[in-house]
Amino acid sequence: MSEVSSPVSELLEREGIAYEWVEIPLDPERKPIRSLEELVEARGLSPAQIVRSLVFRTGSGGFLLLAAPATARADWGKLRKHTGERRLTMAESEQVLAATGYPVGAVPPVALPEDLRVLVDEGIFAHERVFIGAGVLGWSLSLRSADLRRLLARAELGAFTKAA
Repeated sequence: MSEVSSPVSELLEREGIAYEWVEIPLDPERKPIRSLEELVEARGLSPAQIVRSLVFRTGSGGFLLLAAPATARADWGKLRKHTGERRLTMAESEQVLAATGYPVGAVPPVALPEDLRVLVDEGIFAHERVFIGAGVLGWSLSLRSADLRRLLARAELGAFTKAA
C-alpha cells in the first residue's frame, strides 16, 4: 500500500516490523471503529483484536492516552487511582487532535508526542494479531501483538478496563 503513509507506518518500517494496511469503509453515519469491527468480524476475527486509543483530559490540565481492547470499557476508578488524578474526562475531538496529532478515528497507541502519557491495558496483548489506528482516517494497521508490545515498552501497563 505504498500510496498511503503515516508516522505510524514510518515507525513500523524503521523498527523492521511487518504490518498490513487495512482499509476501513467510511460511512458518514457511523464511527470508523464500528466499521472496523464489522470488517474484522467478516474476516472471522474478534473485535477484541482492535486496539482503541482513548484520550482523556486530566484534572491537572494535561492529557493521557489509554490503549484498550475495543470490546472493553475504561474503568474510571482504576484510571483515577493509577494516575493520581481525581478528575478525568473524555477529550473532545479538537483536544484529541491537539494532544496526539491525529484525528479521532485514526489515533494510534504509538508514534505519539513524547509528552503524552500512555497507559496500556494488558488485554490488548490477548491475541496474536491486533489492529491499531494508522494515523490516517479510513485505514488501520494490522501487526503482531508481540511487536506492538515491544513498541509500547515505555508505556504504563496494567488492568485499566472492564468488560463492555
